[in-house]
Amino acid sequence: MNDHIAVDIGASSGRLVHGRLEQGKLVLQELHRFANGFQRKGNHDYWDIEQLFQQILIGLRKAKQAGIDRCTLGIDTWAVDYVLLDDQGERLHDVYAYRDARTNGAPDQLHQHITREAVYSKTGIQELPFNTLYQLYVHDDKQLKEAAQILYIPDYLYYRLTGKRMNEATNASTSQMIHLATGQYDDELLELVGVRREQFAPLIEPGATLGPLQSSLQQSGELPHCECIVVPTHDTASAVVGVPAAESIPWAFISSGTWSLLGMELQQPLHDERAMALNYTNERGAYNTFRFLKNIMGMWMIQEVRRLQNNEYSFAELVELAAKEQPFQSLVRCNDTRFLNPEHMIQELQDYCRERGQAVPQTAGAIARTIFDSLALTYYDYMNELEQLTGRKPEVLHIVGGGANNGLLCQLTADLIQREVKAGPTESTAIGNLVVQLIACGKLDGVTEARSLIADSFDVVSYGPRGQDKLEQVLQRWRNLEG
Repeated sequence: MNDHIAVDIGASSGRLVHGRLEQGKLVLQELHRFANGFQRKGNHDYWDIEQLFQQILIGLRKAKQAGIDRCTLGIDTWAVDYVLLDDQGERLHDVYAYRDARTNGAPDQLHQHITREAVYSKTGIQELPFNTLYQLYVHDDKQLKEAAQILYIPDYLYYRLTGKRMNEATNASTSQMIHLATGQYDDELLELVGVRREQFAPLIEPGATLGPLQSSLQQSGELPHCECIVVPTHDTASAVVGVPAAESIPWAFISSGTWSLLGMELQQPLHDERAMALNYTNERGAYNTFRFLKNIMGMWMIQEVRRLQNNEYSFAELVELAAKEQPFQSLVRCNDTRFLNPEHMIQELQDYCRERGQAVPQTAGAIARTIFDSLALTYYDYMNELEQLTGRKPEVLHIVGGGANNGLLCQLTADLIQREVKAGPTESTAIGNLVVQLIACGKLDGVTEARSLIADSFDVVSYGPRGQDKLEQVLQRWRNLEG
C-alpha cells in the first residue's frame, strides 16, 4: 500500500494525517482535525471517548472521499488513562481524565503498603499522581472486580476498529505497573491495586499487524480498507521516533505539546537512587529503547490562559506579545502541582507571583512571557540534571511538536543551555506514527533510515545560543523560588 494514515490524538486536539512516499520524501496531508478536552460531570473530569471514536470514523470517511481506497492505519494518544470492559466487551464506565482530582493523595495512601523505592526499583517510572497505578488504586472496587478487560485509551480505539484487544507496550509502560526486568505486569503491584493479570490484554510491541477493520464498519463502503498496524501508541513514544536526529551526534529531545517531555533515548533503563530522587522516568520506546525523561507542565499553562481569555489571541499572537515584554520579570515553578488543574490558571499564576513578592503579570503579553521564561529556565534545570544522571552531554537539543513553533521559547532555551536547538517538525508524533507503519510494511529498514527520511522531508529551524545579560542574577532568582 502507498497510503498510510496516522490517528494522532492529544489532550487538546486530534487529527488524521495521511502520509505517503513521493520522490524519496514523506509527504503529509491533514485529512481531519477536531477538538478534544475533558469535561466535568458531577464531581469528576471525563473524556468523551465515544466522540473520539466517531471523529476517527469521520476522518476515515474523508479519506475515502479523497480517493484513498486502501491504507494502513496507526493510532497514538496520551498515556495512563484506561477503559474497563465487561464480559460482553462493552464499556463499564465513563473514562476518567488523568487531571481529575480523585487521585489527590493516592500515592501517599498506596505507599503505606509498599515503599516508593520498591516501586521505582521495579518499574523505573516517575511518581506522578495520575499514573495508572494510582488511578486503579482509587477506582471503585466493585467495578474493578466486574471488569473482564482493561485497555488503555489507544488500545480501546484499536479495539473499536478491529475487534482485537491488546495492550501496546510503550503506553503500558507508563502505567507504573510494568517490571523493567521482565517487561511484564508486576504481580505484587497488581495485587495492591486490586486487579489480576488476566484482566489485561496481551502486551504487543510496535510494528505488529492487527488486521482490517471490523466487517460491520466496512459494510457501508464509506471507509477505506484499512490494515491496522500497532504503532507506539503513547504519543511521546511516536514523537521520539519522529525526531530528525543524526545518530552520529549526541542529542536530547523535548516533545513539546500539552506536556513538555525532556529526555534522551537510551538502550538500557537508568533507575538508580539519583534518578529516583530527581523523579526521572524510564518509559519504553519503540524498537527496544527507553525514553529516559522528565515530565514538565508544558503548553498546558498557555493553553489554559488562552482559553480563559476566550481565545482572543492565537498562540502566535501570544508569542509576539510576550516578545515585546521585558524578560524574566516574573517567574513560576512550572511543575508546582498547583498548576496541574487549577480552577483559574491566570489567577493561580498571579497568586504565585504575588506570594513571592514578584511583579504580578496583568496583560496577556506579560502572562505569556512569565510562562515562556519559566519554561525555558525549567528546561535549563532539567538539561543539567539529565547530563549529570546519564554522564552524556548532548550537542543538540531537538524540540519537536507544536511547541517548536514558539521561536521565542526556542531561542530562550538555546541561550540558557548554550548549545544549538533544532526546532521541528511540529507534526513529529504523526510522523513517528507513520514511519513505524512504513517500517512494518518494509518500505524503510529501521529507525535510522526513518530519521534520515524525516530530516530530508521537513523543515527544521536552528537556534544558536546568544549571550544573556544579567543571566547570573536571573538564575539566582530562579534558584531562590520555592520548588
